[in-house]
Amino acid sequence: MSQPPTSPIGPVDATRIPRYAGPATFARLPRIDEVSRADVAVLGVPFDSGVSYRPGARFGPGHIRASSKLLRPYNPAQDVSPFGVLQVADAGDVAVNPFDLKEAVQQIETAVTGVRADGATVLTLGGDHTIALPILRSLSRDHGPIAVLHFDAHLDTWNTYFGAPYTHGTPFRRASEEGLLDLEHCLHMGTRGPLYADTDLEDDARLGFSIVRADDYQTDGVPGAVERMRRRLGDGPVYVSIDIDVLDPAHAPGTGTPEAGGLTSRELLNTLRGLAGLNIVGADIVEVAPAYDHAEITGIAASHVAYELVSVLAKDKT
Repeated sequence: MSQPPTSPIGPVDATRIPRYAGPATFARLPRIDEVSRADVAVLGVPFDSGVSYRPGARFGPGHIRASSKLLRPYNPAQDVSPFGVLQVADAGDVAVNPFDLKEAVQQIETAVTGVRADGATVLTLGGDHTIALPILRSLSRDHGPIAVLHFDAHLDTWNTYFGAPYTHGTPFRRASEEGLLDLEHCLHMGTRGPLYADTDLEDDARLGFSIVRADDYQTDGVPGAVERMRRRLGDGPVYVSIDIDVLDPAHAPGTGTPEAGGLTSRELLNTLRGLAGLNIVGADIVEVAPAYDHAEITGIAASHVAYELVSVLAKDKT
């Protein structure tokens, strides 16, 4: 293998190739086979066989990539040039079996483990939320129990749908049952809307989660939410899992199970900036369903979420 570059290879120069042209990679960054190594690998998982309502998240990775063309090298909000600090590369998509959910889960775990083999932090573009379980299985082998920071309108700790244990509403129950989670430090953020019963909350707490509700942003603001987030997560390994439906449908209409009363894009981005200094070992952005999007509202929001996550990782290197 060749030696790492003296400086990372960044996005295509927008003064030479217009933003609507150039490679179809995330932020027009190099493919992973074009660099000697990657600090961060952006991996697509076009899979939505675990959805319970509107399908279409299998097209999410391509939509997020297409919506990322306007991302620029310098992030003034975090005072960092993430692609200049870290070698970020697009690892393409996992070929996932759309007909056999159990096989798909195994394929995702194997693919993530392979991309991580050279030390890359994997930022996954889904796909539905089922994919979080195999990713956590891969990560836990190196890190042990992990604190999950889960942005979502929903708990995703339900038991089964139609008797099926693996769906987009069950990944964190399965992860807790398998011992993958740090039960003292997991946190949901942005949850809201009706539940099946009050026992849903009791089960959720038993499985290891605390909650910052969407309504808490109304009373405590972003600083209060960030303070609670950091206090809960602690110093151990953190996996950040972001269902785009944590945003209000006004900010992310292109998703499968929208709920009224969600976060604004600004609230979510500012919350993510509060992760600086924590031990983030991986992240995903899921449930982007472009068939329900218009004017790229959801895709643009998701691409900026990814950008802020990479910027947090870069800031911790400076």
